[in-house]
Amino acid sequence: MAKGMILAAGQGTRVRPLTKDLPKPMVPILHKPVMEYLIELLAAHGVCQIMVNVAWNHHKIEQYFRDGHRWGVEIGYSYEGVYEHGDILPRPLGSAGGMRRIQDHSGFFDDTTIVLCGDALVDLDIGAALAEHRAKGALATVITLDVPREQVGSYGIVVADEDGRVRSFQEKPRPEQALSTLASTGIYIFEPPVLDLIPPGRVFDIGSELFPLLVQRGLPFYAQTRPFHWIDIGRVSDYWSVWQRVLRGELDGMRMPGTEVCPGVWVGLNTRIDFEQVDITGPVYIGSSVRLEPGSAIVGPAWIGHGCHLRAGSRVERSVLFEYTRIGAGMLFQDMIVSPSYCVDRLGRATYVGDDRCPLRWGDARG
Repeated sequence: MAKGMILAAGQGTRVRPLTKDLPKPMVPILHKPVMEYLIELLAAHGVCQIMVNVAWNHHKIEQYFRDGHRWGVEIGYSYEGVYEHGDILPRPLGSAGGMRRIQDHSGFFDDTTIVLCGDALVDLDIGAALAEHRAKGALATVITLDVPREQVGSYGIVVADEDGRVRSFQEKPRPEQALSTLASTGIYIFEPPVLDLIPPGRVFDIGSELFPLLVQRGLPFYAQTRPFHWIDIGRVSDYWSVWQRVLRGELDGMRMPGTEVCPGVWVGLNTRIDFEQVDITGPVYIGSSVRLEPGSAIVGPAWIGHGCHLRAGSRVERSVLFEYTRIGAGMLFQDMIVSPSYCVDRLGRATYVGDDRCPLRWGDARG
């Protein structure tokens, strides 16, 4: 049907500290890395051969997904780095440069290829997108979404004619200067000849370099606009927002784990909740082996990872607690992402355990 490419070599600096020790595609949503949802999507549409370019913390992606057999697909990896002074150092080649490296190595892209960024949640009908791409005789396609004009400054904007043929681009224009409201979603479809346009052995970007080249040469390059969910986790504030939407059940196909012990409250194994001594307002997931002391409270949407401990009188509201986080007695956490080593508020402002501004202390962080 088609081949798949997942772009996963970026460092994810804008979502630190979530990516301090994790590559961005491995940031979890409902116990699963973001990239796992993309692999499931590709597999569901019959895309069974998938290449992934990797760089920063690449071993964590490779060790989790391995050869892909758990999802009924084949996964291969292309590491982008150099050997210097006895060390192997990551050196990403850009979204297009990484694909050219794969092509030069093996000629993998010998069929229509669907390209996905590894840090977004999407539910695109890939089959319909491929059918439209082929029906138009496109050499390249960019999937777009129509966004409110006041939001165009956050996106790369695609300018297309009535037939959908791409004519130009604007990178994060001001609303009054925008010639379109079609935002690039970072989802692309390429035919093999596109790879020949990418210069070998150098950093080269799809959006800022390859696409303008396609327009300049007058090649059949089209934009598609179709209804689907696209949630880009570009910043920590996006990640917090995604969790809130997921826990409220707003994203199709994302089901809460555990057992629903009462309306809106899901619980993992080896966790006992005395509802006469704790106050819980859903939607809330409470993982396995969690300890809730008397007088503690949770107000959803909230996720309490496995092994967490909420001491007496503590309160967690609209927050995410990663596994093995301990909340001290009487402490209040609102609209936050919390781990045993850091806290991040909904705007992305981070503090670390040991910092005077951090509400957690070393004794509270781990029980």
